[in-house]
Amino acid sequence: MTGRDTMYRIAVLSYHTSPLAPLGGRDTGGLNVYVRELTRELAERGHHVDVFTRRTDPDAPEIVAIAAPSARLVHIAAGPPRELEKEALPTHLDAFEAGVAAFAERERLAYDVLHSHYWLSGVVGERLKVRWGVPHIAMFHTLGEVKSRARISEREPAPRIEAERAIVRNADRIVACGRDERQLLMRLYGADPGRISVVPCGVNLDLFQPIAKAEARHQLGLRDDDRILLFVGRIEPLKGVDILLGAAAQLEAEPDCFVLVIGGDSSAREGEMAHLRDLASQLGIAERVSFLGAVDHERLPLFYSAADVCVVPSFYESFGLVALEAMACGTPVVASRVGGLIGTVRDGETGYLIPWRCPEPFAERLDLLLGNEELRRAFGQSAREAVQRYRWGNVAEAVLAIYRELIEGAPAKGRAAFRN
Repeated sequence: MTGRDTMYRIAVLSYHTSPLAPLGGRDTGGLNVYVRELTRELAERGHHVDVFTRRTDPDAPEIVAIAAPSARLVHIAAGPPRELEKEALPTHLDAFEAGVAAFAERERLAYDVLHSHYWLSGVVGERLKVRWGVPHIAMFHTLGEVKSRARISEREPAPRIEAERAIVRNADRIVACGRDERQLLMRLYGADPGRISVVPCGVNLDLFQPIAKAEARHQLGLRDDDRILLFVGRIEPLKGVDILLGAAAQLEAEPDCFVLVIGGDSSAREGEMAHLRDLASQLGIAERVSFLGAVDHERLPLFYSAADVCVVPSFYESFGLVALEAMACGTPVVASRVGGLIGTVRDGETGYLIPWRCPEPFAERLDLLLGNEELRRAFGQSAREAVQRYRWGNVAEAVLAIYRELIEGAPAKGRAAFRN
């Protein structure tokens, strides 16, 4: 069989984090959701997908079903079987490559295509591409050069940026999650525009859908008449939670609004969490800020629906997945005008984009939304309508079109589904 009837065997590399890891931790977020949901969609279409990740639990089985019999998570021994600091992860890339190759040989598997996620996986993807003679698609999710420029305190190691440049030069295709990332790859890394495909992140519209605000608040034990701002994400400086706290302290129309912060677990940066708690105290809003830690993904729609506004004050955001999830639940978003958020949030229609990373402009827009229920409702309705195109099925079809183009030489027409 050829063309759309062909079933592919796909090797996915997610070295540094498992798609099944609980969300909200130090190294879990949009990448994990992307790999898991794309794998599920590919398996539902009959393709065989093996996702390789580094073993972090000595008792975990080697193979775990992800969503369907044809989708598997394979744990590869590479270094000690525990969580490691990111600085130590490059040390074990050779072992990871050898483990993936040994698994394929033992199982007598021949893969049609390699798809790597994050730069560490991309390094291994380039090696296995040569070993197996198959095309390699790389997706970075975050770029070291961009992170270093986004915030003065962020300095990514030179070996990471050098490795990213090599992957950009040699990968058969790079998947960028938006036009902004495509431009950054070209400008900062010298990427060939002809080898970049733009495929945005997706959202599970069956899970993320509006729940009546009163019902959502009742289930969460929140009061009906409170004004609630919501943050969801990792607890790290790049996410800009300090900007949100500063903005909440400046609100005039709704001085008694509450801030819910979801994210962070035992591995989150303790110093950053302590800094944020101290900042809330210094700003005089400690009693109105709740740090809720990690929340099960399936419960997030309750929080999005209960909130009046979801705030994404990041210094750098490649996906903007949280914004998509909030919008899918009919909640307006106030976000930084950076990265993937530029294409996700429609300024003045589904929320507001703030070009300055400081509390004052965020407070201004939050004041406007919190003081105007009709505007919030209009934005929320527009937001739900705007995210329909981001179904994971559309993402899977666009990615499959890229696979097909590289494997069979067929034009990747699926990319057109996401052109703005």
